Amino acid sequence: MTLGRTYPEQYSQQLDQKADQLKTQFADLQPPALEVYASKPEHFRMRAEFRIWHEGEQSFYSMHDPEQPGKPVQIDDFPIASKLINGHMQPLLDAVCGQQILRHRLFQVEFLSTQSGELLITLLYHKRLDDAWIEAATELRAQLGVDLIGRARKQKICLHRDFVDETLSVAGQPYHYQQVENSFTQPNAGVCEKMLEWALESTRGAQGDLLELYCGNANFTVVLAQNFARVLATEIAKSSVNSAQLNLARNNIENVEIVRMSSEEITQAINKERPFRRLRQIDLDSYNFGTIFVDPPRSGLDPETEKLVQRFERVVYISCNPDTLRQNLETLCKTHRIQRFALFDQFPYSHHREAGVVLQRR
Repeated sequence: MTLGRTYPEQYSQQLDQKADQLKTQFADLQPPALEVYASKPEHFRMRAEFRIWHEGEQSFYSMHDPEQPGKPVQIDDFPIASKLINGHMQPLLDAVCGQQILRHRLFQVEFLSTQSGELLITLLYHKRLDDAWIEAATELRAQLGVDLIGRARKQKICLHRDFVDETLSVAGQPYHYQQVENSFTQPNAGVCEKMLEWALESTRGAQGDLLELYCGNANFTVVLAQNFARVLATEIAKSSVNSAQLNLARNNIENVEIVRMSSEEITQAINKERPFRRLRQIDLDSYNFGTIFVDPPRSGLDPETEKLVQRFERVVYISCNPDTLRQNLETLCKTHRIQRFALFDQFPYSHHREAGVVLQRR
């Protein structure tokens, strides 16, 4: 991929290359046949952000070319992003350039869109936003028919709201999510639906309860809860915990408890190494955990969490970094065998590979 360009005629070839790389990297662990989940070749990304470059009376969206550091490259459209984002890029830029109060000291624009037709735009400034800006931005919001946020140092001004509502379809069923600006959400909604369906299938018939680490806004939790008697899910970011609680309520899910804890902390709690006030309403001993679901950051699982994961009969591991997944599996495959192995192409035309494995105790 070159700065958002797409090459649909090359998509199958680049996906095959990613699959071959993943197979080679994990071959000595003797996984089953790799399941490959493709993306749409264009308009697959629900989020995008651009720097704003100013030259005289003109402004344009820009990105930096890694091959030419410091040199901005003008972006007129962005085919990897949703049609909704592409359709609003030029009207937004024209409107901003038409009002000095909106253009002055604007340095970045962020778009957050949904498959269900909602768009939130964030304008970032190197200046304090005053009443004149609010008045101009309110007119801009009405003109574009989208929600707007203005951000500056120690300032956040929401014109209506700071989230979008997304609906994802999984195994023929709709699931509803609040997705908050400046919080993590899966960027490729179509592939996210495939990941959710894969995880749902992988846990059907599971025995006991589910422990989920790094649950985020309950993206997976909302779907997986139906396969378990009870679910205990952990997340460290306060905004994500709040969204997770809301998303569970929106989907009428009542068998899940969310606790704001890191993976290291829940490991200490389960090991009875120390008490936590955040668990005072939860009886850990009452859970009959049989499955653990993990979706860690790029750094993967720390050694103590690896030891915790090894206690479970079934492990479902979603990874945004095959290198750390490979490292973790060096330990996990001492006690478990790989039952399913998948590639999810979240980021076409790039080197990034999202992987999933299901592990069963030997």
